[in-house]
Amino acid sequence: MSFKKFDNEDVIVSADSVSSTVWSTDTYELDSFETSSTQEAATSGDYYLNVYQTSSDSSAAAVQYSIAFGTEDGSGAQPYNVNVAGKSPTSTIFGQFRSLVLGDEESSFLYGGNTGNKGIYAISINRARYKEKLLPGTFNLKLTQGSDNLELTDNSGLTSTETYSDVGRVYDIISGSNGVSHDLGTGYTIGNYIASYGKFLPDVGLILLNVQALEVDLGGLGILSGSNDENGANNTILHNAIKAGDSFKLNSEETISSNYVFVRVRNSEFNYSSNPSNITGSGEIRHNSMVNNPQAYVTSVGLYNDNNDLLGVAKLSKPLLKDFTKEALIRIKLDY
Repeated sequence: MSFKKFDNEDVIVSADSVSSTVWSTDTYELDSFETSSTQEAATSGDYYLNVYQTSSDSSAAAVQYSIAFGTEDGSGAQPYNVNVAGKSPTSTIFGQFRSLVLGDEESSFLYGGNTGNKGIYAISINRARYKEKLLPGTFNLKLTQGSDNLELTDNSGLTSTETYSDVGRVYDIISGSNGVSHDLGTGYTIGNYIASYGKFLPDVGLILLNVQALEVDLGGLGILSGSNDENGANNTILHNAIKAGDSFKLNSEETISSNYVFVRVRNSEFNYSSNPSNITGSGEIRHNSMVNNPQAYVTSVGLYNDNNDLLGVAKLSKPLLKDFTKEALIRIKLDY
């Protein structure tokens, strides 16, 4: 076995951004939206609704995303205790996402000039689906209620500078497609304010929708806002609007880091076989032809640390003939 120490220029680090579909269907557009009656009836159904790409009892079923509804005052669900006002599953959901996104328990969600504290819808993409992060500009969601349709996207195609929160990049959600508004506006208007339909948070796979905006443009949505409404009912309302729209498009983005290791084999190196059967018991080369005209076949390259511990093995696709008249350059790629 022969060893050769790498020089600094022999190892190069590279990073490439790779885009792929989020959904288990391996398609850009999800057009099948199924739920589990078992999950809805369980305690978790009071807080969120899981959505699958196929029937939940199918062996191929996998959670694609979940829907949760939250309000600051706890409305839209039954209270935990009738004697404690404002504390319900919806207040828990609101507080959870407020702490996650805004970093404290006092701030308000701002949608343009409107706070939107009346309520939020949180669409959380399953962690296994989006891998590292979502790809801005690929978010396209169609909501349908009766004859009303609303197509939503993020505004990444209209912004020159990025905004950040405690969970990374933040984009406004607007009416449009592929990161650009249909009318080059920024959202909808309430009074003198221009507000967005929500927030797109690609680094944590989260989509927050402004309930007040949805009620304006999808008037028949029927979002429940009473203090004794059924737990989880509002999750189903948004789910039905998504299912009726029949189109949820989204891609993920992943940074693949690679180490390129260049093994440079000069003409005078690695020409003798390391096979012990090539040496006689007295230490001589067994075949005379290998004395003046040695040849060897390179089949693999082992990567060792300074303590001669084997860290990895790179296999060549076919043996490489090596003698004193030949040089070789072998490139090894390590992805992680």
